[in-house]
Amino acid sequence: MDLLLWITISFIVIGFVILASMKKGMENKLAFITANEESEESSVKTKSIIWWIYSATAWGIVSMGLIVWNFHTYFG
Repeated sequence: MDLLLWITISFIVIGFVILASMKKGMENKLAFITANEESEESSVKTKSIIWWIYSATAWGIVSMGLIVWNFHTYFG
């Protein structure tokens, strides 16, 4: 197997494991924010949730790019 394929598989699997492990923490932060909307701490937690969403989106875009690159390399 080619190194590009291993990098792609590793990136997708490791990213998925990290996102899945952080999901419960994000749900807890969201529950805190909805319960304490006026709190100073809720704005900090809101920013962390937004960055988690940005990171998940970036991971998805890079994963799709790596998959397309793999198909282009092997079948192009």
